[in-house]
Amino acid sequence: MTTITTTATTNTRRSLGAVLLSSRGAVYLPTITAEPTVDAIAGVALLETDLVERGYLLSAGLRQALTALDTEALATAGQSLLTDIDAALGSDRNHTPLFRGFPRTTPHDTFALYVDRVLALLLQAPEQPCVLCGTNGTVHAVSPCAHLVCRSCFDGADYSACPICNRSIDADDPFLRPALPRTVASTRRALPQRLRVLTFGGDLAARTADAGGELSTLLARAGALSPQDTEDLMVLLDEAGDRSDLAWLPDVIPGRETKARVLAWLLADKDAYTATLPAVTASITTATDVLRLLVVLSGGDAGLVEIPRFTAVPRPLRRALLMALNGLDPVLVTEDMKRHPAAWKHAAERLHPFEYAHRYPKAALAVAALREFLLTEDTLSQTLRTAARRSTATTLDAGTVSLPVWASQVETALADGQVERAVPLIAQRPGEFVRRLDHMLRLADPAAAEAVLTALGKAVRQASPAVLLSALGAIRTRSRKGDSRVFFPKGSDATAHIVTDERAPLTTSVTDRTVGILTGEVLRRAAELAPVDVAVVDAALDGVIAPFAERTASRSLVTLPRGSELPIPQGHTVRLFVHWMESATSGVTDLDLSAAMFNDGWEHIGTCDYTSYRYFDGAVHSGDRTSAPAPEGASEFVDLDLDELAARGVRYVVGTVFSYNNVPFEELADAFAGVMVRDEPGETGPVFDARQVEQRFDLTSKARASVPLVIDVNDRTMRWLDVVQAVTGSNHAVHRHAGAIALLGQALTGLFASGARIGLGELAVWQAAARSKTVIVRHTDGSASMYQRGADEDALTFAARIGSPARDAAVEGDPPAAQLAYLMRGDTLLAADAEVYALHPAGIDTGAVRLMSAPDVVTALAAK
Repeated sequence: MTTITTTATTNTRRSLGAVLLSSRGAVYLPTITAEPTVDAIAGVALLETDLVERGYLLSAGLRQALTALDTEALATAGQSLLTDIDAALGSDRNHTPLFRGFPRTTPHDTFALYVDRVLALLLQAPEQPCVLCGTNGTVHAVSPCAHLVCRSCFDGADYSACPICNRSIDADDPFLRPALPRTVASTRRALPQRLRVLTFGGDLAARTADAGGELSTLLARAGALSPQDTEDLMVLLDEAGDRSDLAWLPDVIPGRETKARVLAWLLADKDAYTATLPAVTASITTATDVLRLLVVLSGGDAGLVEIPRFTAVPRPLRRALLMALNGLDPVLVTEDMKRHPAAWKHAAERLHPFEYAHRYPKAALAVAALREFLLTEDTLSQTLRTAARRSTATTLDAGTVSLPVWASQVETALADGQVERAVPLIAQRPGEFVRRLDHMLRLADPAAAEAVLTALGKAVRQASPAVLLSALGAIRTRSRKGDSRVFFPKGSDATAHIVTDERAPLTTSVTDRTVGILTGEVLRRAAELAPVDVAVVDAALDGVIAPFAERTASRSLVTLPRGSELPIPQGHTVRLFVHWMESATSGVTDLDLSAAMFNDGWEHIGTCDYTSYRYFDGAVHSGDRTSAPAPEGASEFVDLDLDELAARGVRYVVGTVFSYNNVPFEELADAFAGVMVRDEPGETGPVFDARQVEQRFDLTSKARASVPLVIDVNDRTMRWLDVVQAVTGSNHAVHRHAGAIALLGQALTGLFASGARIGLGELAVWQAAARSKTVIVRHTDGSASMYQRGADEDALTFAARIGSPARDAAVEGDPPAAQLAYLMRGDTLLAADAEVYALHPAGIDTGAVRLMSAPDVVTALAAK
């Protein structure tokens, strides 16, 4: 297998080719002029071999296009392709574990090894017999740590670092000897579940056109983009965006954070202000839009989690932003400003609203209300008084400007238990109404509950898809008492806040009516989309969760929504891995890959980490690397034998990555982790096998502890958690945080298994039922069932029947070509221009269909 080494870090943007390779599975080549030659055909065969070793295949069209390149162009294209794939898989790094013969040579007694290391550290002397074995002439210092190591007690052919401190040593140190060869892996290894067939996207002009299509897709997303999509957005803007011709810019960008980033990109070139300033002004619809824009221009995050020091605002932009604020209702502007008062007071210092009060009086009025500006007899005060008189909602109280605050009115009504008084107020903000639905229903008596549900029928028509689905999932579980509540607070890290659920359950009649209204709205929106004849839905998608809180999702090889559960093939070994590389900022950094074992009751019964290299034969650690200097970095692995773990009473395995010395992941030059699913014994094949990598994700947050997944040993499933854990101090280890890990694992698995989060599979069924005449469900056993919508059957009844035994027919052979498909793998017949979601696209030709991501499936339900 060819390994391409690059100097990329997790903080480096992907190239345009890598972006399109990930989203479309397409490869773009220079204009083809050469006839196929023997050398080109041989080169393509070698490239194909390298790709198979990484879990990728070439389509016939791409293979033919590659053979038509001259040898120089082929070498360049092949090198670029392998570099992008290796970076995505993590195989562009050196992955040498502490024990190079892992898992075979991992010691069985970690404590005994620790005692030997301590004795050697404290008592070993130069030019003296070894304190452990008594042998003369075998003790030598290793470089650069200078620890005295006995070459008889510690095998230099197996160790890759100092046996005493486990830190990296010089590659030419005499202690290190050539590693014993590993058993060659079988050439009949299975291809990974995430297997993808790469297609030919066309020439470089086609690449630019496709980049424009991907840009349009991201701009249409209603929610916050994931970090990876955010980075890709900037790449696509640089390629497909044009500041002089804004025909590509949509009239409305529904994602507020996305809008701020796009507007900031437009303003990056001051020479284009003539074209961009009018577009920026037209796009601003709230005061918070202005604040987000100023934050992004100052190098901050559009989510307003942390507010940076604002940079100077050029005078033309200052006037444009004040003009935009002046065109809004000052009551709403002030209300928005009071959500971030400190930030707005600093922003106002850059905008100078009072300097332009005569031109933009309503903008100045809003800032005056925020600052509780004391009116006097000067010119500014007279201007503000005039603007206040023209605003019917504005009052002058004790010489200051006062504007009514909607939020305080709502909170007062709810605090007094006056739900019927609160309903018309909250209904003014449809999204807020749906978010507060549970709270209002808890406070409401029967009459007030009727008022809430009546208002809900109108509010849902304007709520965002994410808010709608979140409320639907939460309400449908509220007729039963819960043990805990899980919140995912907005922030830069994916944290889960868990509290005891002290809410009284809602009545079944209320939850049923509420769920009916919310589900009916989902079906109504879906029915407004283009109708199709045949839709295919994979039942295996039931374990995949509709995406939420995407702004904190890890950059990953497979875009798997948080909370999703996937099966692990029987008889396979699961290998967890982590790789990191220190930076000048981080200094010496020790990451620790760990596996915590729990029984059915979530009691901690075992650990596999640097304190215990083996948990019987069920979990085996590769050794604790305690430093990761550039350019090699360091890697750790844990092998999990699920059959052996089950025999030992283990029900759940929680994978974790701790920063032992409390260095934030974001300070590292490179840090990522992942999971391989191996169909061969652990001692065969390379330690890091790119072909067997099923998931790889970056560690780039400010956190010091990551909890990416939990494995259900009995059910043979892996649930993707993708959360971080708050830790303090240093010397982190599983046994010190076992209670918190158990609480996190139990609460999150309970949340996602309860139905409180909408599954992508059921969302697919609703959309298929509303849009198609025939729905085919492919079951996990390989069979398929057909459901046909009756002439008088409404979408809700049809959706309830899909997946039930009340099928209309069994499907023999391959299903007919689908115009709409929601698939686990892209392995069914698709009509031209079909809309397709596939967790693993496999052989889907993205040039012939519209490939959707999970967020796109949700965004399709945006209110019209």
